[in-house]
Amino acid sequence: MNTQLKIATFNLFNYLEPPNAFYDFERIYSVAQWAKKQKWITHYLSKYQPDIIGFQEVFSTQSLKALLSAQGYPYFAVVDQPKVIDDFIYQSPVVAIASRYPLLEVAEVKPDIELAQSLGLAQNFSFSRKIIRATLDIPHLGHCDCYVVHFKSKRPMLELDDKKSNWTPEQSIVEQLKSQVAGGWGSTIQRGSEATLLMIAMIERRAMTTHPMVLMGDFNNSLNDGVLKHLLTDSLRFVSAINCAEYLANYCLKDAWDLFRVALKNDSTDIHRQDAVLRAPTHYYGATSAVLDYILLSYEFDASNHDSLYQVSAYDTYDQHLINPIFDRDGESTDHAIVMITLTLRS
Repeated sequence: MNTQLKIATFNLFNYLEPPNAFYDFERIYSVAQWAKKQKWITHYLSKYQPDIIGFQEVFSTQSLKALLSAQGYPYFAVVDQPKVIDDFIYQSPVVAIASRYPLLEVAEVKPDIELAQSLGLAQNFSFSRKIIRATLDIPHLGHCDCYVVHFKSKRPMLELDDKKSNWTPEQSIVEQLKSQVAGGWGSTIQRGSEATLLMIAMIERRAMTTHPMVLMGDFNNSLNDGVLKHLLTDSLRFVSAINCAEYLANYCLKDAWDLFRVALKNDSTDIHRQDAVLRAPTHYYGATSAVLDYILLSYEFDASNHDSLYQVSAYDTYDQHLINPIFDRDGESTDHAIVMITLTLRS
């Protein structure tokens, strides 16, 4: 009897088969580089064997589908295709999902435009990358809705072309600063709005179907700084906790890391072990690091909930290529760690 389920979120970092180019005409993998990248991905899959994978930064969807099929993932889906300019230059990579278990339904999550407008957003608001909602048939669990996201990056939305102006060095710095402050805030608004409108769609879907929920992907933001914290909302203001707690739990998401620590605390014979386990960053930028890649789960995977079916028995961050890279092995890998959780059926 299959009592474990492994779920991973995997940013592939410019996954594009040559001779196509990503973003500009000079950025093309050689045949050797592409083979190296394919080998690296295959090595991870064969070694760690996730059952369900959410991918980000996919340009070559058919190449990825073929690679995954050869690795034992017969179910694969995207809801968008990258943009192509000048015949071979690719922009706007997409997200994808692969699974060992059947995909019963695949759909693009669309924002509630009326709600978006009421929040002060543009009438034509859209997600920066289309979001996948896939309904899977999972052993013991039945139908489960898995969402794959790649929220808006922190790259400023405004780009300043100072080559067209006769600015002094100080004027150039001032204009660049203004552009960065305004553009950075614009990206933050987009990212937070994407998370909000997705969460609303997930709540509505849950109310309609009662399916368990999994949200995974590259959030491009920590969950702790306020921009995305509402994804973990677990209380209501001005409503009695006694009256709402039972219903509210049905619609809340929890960070798989926190659920892992709950399960660890409940099951470990060493009561100090959970305090010794530290969460590893998933991305490094200069001297800084952060957790940007997450898997969020509904109560069916929460060991503290009496009605849960699974618990998070392992939480793994694959980051050798980031903290101790070996060029021959990791030269064409990715700039993110891969997060994988193991869910074990509760007895």
